[in-house]
Amino acid sequence: MTTVRAVLFDRDGTLVADVPYNGDPDRVRLLPGAAEAVALVRAAGLPTAVVSNQSGIGRGLLTAEDVDRVDRRADELLGGLDAWLYCPHTPEAGCPCRKPRPGLVLAAAERLGVPPAACLVVGDIAADVRAAEAAGARGVLVPNDATAPAEVRRHAWRSAPDVLTAVRAAVDPCSGRWPR
Repeated sequence: MTTVRAVLFDRDGTLVADVPYNGDPDRVRLLPGAAEAVALVRAAGLPTAVVSNQSGIGRGLLTAEDVDRVDRRADELLGGLDAWLYCPHTPEAGCPCRKPRPGLVLAAAERLGVPPAACLVVGDIAADVRAAEAAGARGVLVPNDATAPAEVRRHAWRSAPDVLTAVRAAVDPCSGRWPR
C-alpha cells in the first residue's frame, strides 16, 4: 500500500461553505476544522492542493477572475496551499478534468510531483471519491447536509465525519482509520 504523500481537497462543501457560483471573496467562510486540517497536513510535510469543479464559469455566471479571487481569499484563510486547480466546464461539456473524471486529480498530482496513487482526495460528494478512484488515488468522503444519502451509504466504508478526521488518518497511519 502506497503511503499518502499529498492531500488534495475539494473546495466548496469541504474546506469552505458552499455558496453556489460564488464570485465574491467576502462570502468565503471556512468550514469547522478546515484550517486545522490543512495545517496538520502541512506540518507533516505533505504538499496540498485544491481540485474543484467551477461550472459557473462555463455557464457564464462568474469569470475565471472571480474564481481566482475566491481561491486567493480561501488560501489566505487556510494558511496557504501549494496549488489550486479547477475545471471551468459545464457537466455537458464532457471534459476530462471535471470530477468525477480523473483530470484534476492527475494534474494536481503532476504539479505536486507525486504519483496519483500516493494522493488522498478529500471531498463532500461521490464525484470527488470517484475522481480519486479514476486517477488511481485514494478518496475519502466527508459528507455534509448536501451530500446525497445514497452517496453516504455507498461510500460509508471510506468516509470520515469531518475534514480534520480525514487528514488525521492520512498523517497518522497508526490511527486505525481511513485511508488503509
